[in-house]
Amino acid sequence: MKVQIRYFASVREALDTSGETVDTGAATLAALRDELIARGGAYAVALARGKAVRMALDQAMSDEAAALREGCEVAFFPPVTGG
Repeated sequence: MKVQIRYFASVREALDTSGETVDTGAATLAALRDELIARGGAYAVALARGKAVRMALDQAMSDEAAALREGCEVAFFPPVTGG
């Protein structure tokens, strides 16, 4: 299925892109994250399992168990602090 991915803040900077469309077999956000980490390089570093990375599915904060669907939008970003 095709999924639109958007990257924000330090994740976007690390990957040098604000987004991409991927064809994935992942069923959940966790599986998609693992697919991206498996690319290696900047993806492995920016999305590493030990890093605090927030995720949203169709603009709603979601946990890793959230199910993906054709055409959905996934966003990855670091935790946000305010001041």
